[in-house]
Amino acid sequence: MVAGLLAVLAALLSPEAAFAAGAAGEGVPHLDGAKLGLIWDLPFVGILLSIALFPLLAPLFWHHHFGKISAFWALAFLIPFTLTFGWQLALFELLHVALLEYIPFIVLLLSLFTVAGGVRLTGSLRGTPAVNTGILLLGTVLASWMGTTGAAMLLIRPVLNANSWRERKTHVVVFFIFLVANIGGSLTPLGDPPLFLGFLKGVDFFWPTTHMLLPMIVVAVPLLGIFYLLDSYLYRKEPEEARAANEAGGTNGEQPTKLGLEGGINILLLGGVVGAVLLSGIWKPGISFEIYHVHVELQNITREILLLGIAGLSLLLTSNVSRELNGFSWFPILEVAKLFAGIFITIIPAIAMLRAGTNGALAEIVRSVTKAEGEPINYMYFWATGILSSFLDNAPTYLVFFNTAGGQPAVEKLMSEWSATLLAISAGAVFMGAMTYIGNAPNFMVRSIAEERGVKMPSFFGFMGWSIVFLVPLFVVITFIFFI
Repeated sequence: MVAGLLAVLAALLSPEAAFAAGAAGEGVPHLDGAKLGLIWDLPFVGILLSIALFPLLAPLFWHHHFGKISAFWALAFLIPFTLTFGWQLALFELLHVALLEYIPFIVLLLSLFTVAGGVRLTGSLRGTPAVNTGILLLGTVLASWMGTTGAAMLLIRPVLNANSWRERKTHVVVFFIFLVANIGGSLTPLGDPPLFLGFLKGVDFFWPTTHMLLPMIVVAVPLLGIFYLLDSYLYRKEPEEARAANEAGGTNGEQPTKLGLEGGINILLLGGVVGAVLLSGIWKPGISFEIYHVHVELQNITREILLLGIAGLSLLLTSNVSRELNGFSWFPILEVAKLFAGIFITIIPAIAMLRAGTNGALAEIVRSVTKAEGEPINYMYFWATGILSSFLDNAPTYLVFFNTAGGQPAVEKLMSEWSATLLAISAGAVFMGAMTYIGNAPNFMVRSIAEERGVKMPSFFGFMGWSIVFLVPLFVVITFIFFI
């Protein structure tokens, strides 16, 4: 009876009821994405809908139980997967995503979050349209050189402090996510994980700087201008007394004080974070360790140890009082850690299907980016990479389309003859991470910090509404300028 039920379940979950074991090497489990049915994506869809709907329909329940909900969807994938394909393949896939993707991802975010949270801007910073636009511009410039997470965590608290007196400030955080947490990270491999993966695959370090600069300007400059006009309009709607007090005395109308910086040592530590990440891309000792067929390279282990050490130094060298005055708490990074653990696990079948190319259940997506004669369709690469990066992790999505376009063997061609294709993939992955809260990890962290400070942030679909109105028209413009 039980065996029969399991057989039915297996047939449901995989209509072709097959997976490849040993295809990637003798004795190495290997998931064949071509043999997966779309039903395997249901847990991933479930966690996305939970993130979208629970904060809207049951905010208190979500606040206290989001970790359990994330674990539920992870188990909703892992248990049937184990019963269908065996514990060996399930363990391999779980270790692979944990050791090579999730742990590096969360360690980097943790170090940037901890270090940037130790920097406190003191003094009177007025939340005026000019000041707010200046902060967004600064963050957009910094994001490519210290990462979108580093720049976002460094500047979100000062911008929230400067606007704490305002009743209308949601738009400030939304545009901050657009520019600082996403679009600003497009000029170097340090800016955003997809570009770093491209660097590891052979793309020159300064290729994004020279090729992504103009598209970034085409998107960022109008966004800054739109923000200034919108912020000016909403600023004038603030009570006249509050505006007068702000303009006379600073953030909350107190006597103006000179701007200063506490925790300056953390600026040096941010440089250490950048150096540790860069080191792992340059230093290749050729030493690796195998954990149940998963190869973990020495340079990556060294990077994680250095990053955790830098985070620890930041905690030791920064005053706890200064962190408290900065509004620092661990909740945002805990929220990201718990939710993205579920996302990274449930995304396994979706990525496998994409990697299967035209043989997988998502074959139409792959076919849509290539002409019949094999030539790339650049505007489709831009939109396919971008839309999927809005809902999937943009790093593996970048790799899928990078490989579809030729991958590492054709990297020289991608940087020259097919540079528009590589540009389309890069811009789609980085720019459209701003479309949803889950498009890029800093989006979630910024939202969480803002909500802790009492800012009423849009729901998941509400934020998508903002991005559709302000970002999509600009993406259409750069499509016509660069990809058609």
